[in-house]
Amino acid sequence: MVKIEQNPIKLIEPPKKPKLILPSLDKNQVDLLISKAKCVRDKAIISLFAESGLKLSELVNIKTKDIDWESNTIKVLGKGNREGYAPFGSTSEQYLKSWLAQYTPKSNECIWCIGFRGVKTILDDLKKETGLPCNPHTFRRTFACLLRKQGLYCSTIKDLGRWESLEMVQRYTRSATFQDSMQFYKGVLS
Repeated sequence: MVKIEQNPIKLIEPPKKPKLILPSLDKNQVDLLISKAKCVRDKAIISLFAESGLKLSELVNIKTKDIDWESNTIKVLGKGNREGYAPFGSTSEQYLKSWLAQYTPKSNECIWCIGFRGVKTILDDLKKETGLPCNPHTFRRTFACLLRKQGLYCSTIKDLGRWESLEMVQRYTRSATFQDSMQFYKGVLS
């Protein structure tokens, strides 16, 4: 048997992974999904996904006590049992209040009356009806991209979306283009 002193594989460069632009939605597409949602609860779920960047586990576990109506934030429990806050805007506020006027969960019960599979079914049905990518990660990317297109810094998006690194935010906002950034350019000498 021949003994090899050095592993020949170490001499070969690993293949470079392509930097794919993963799908995100624009505001009009989110509005379309909300309009196609079957009920107020589903509209609130879609709106919250897009306005808050919530992960599926964070969304399905929201309880009434977690919602702070004054600051428009939701206390969430993320990966590794880390507490954080997710912001939401006036669209989500409207749908949430409307839903909670129809459905009153018990004090320690989640607000949706459905779980992971129920939310996934809502998203799958919307994807079939509209042809748009419709899953929790698409909405998380949408949240980041819409904020980036509004001119927010990646560090601010990182904090709002509860990401651990700027690298993740940059990966999520890869679909924000040069043209999106040009609207904020004033000229360095102007």
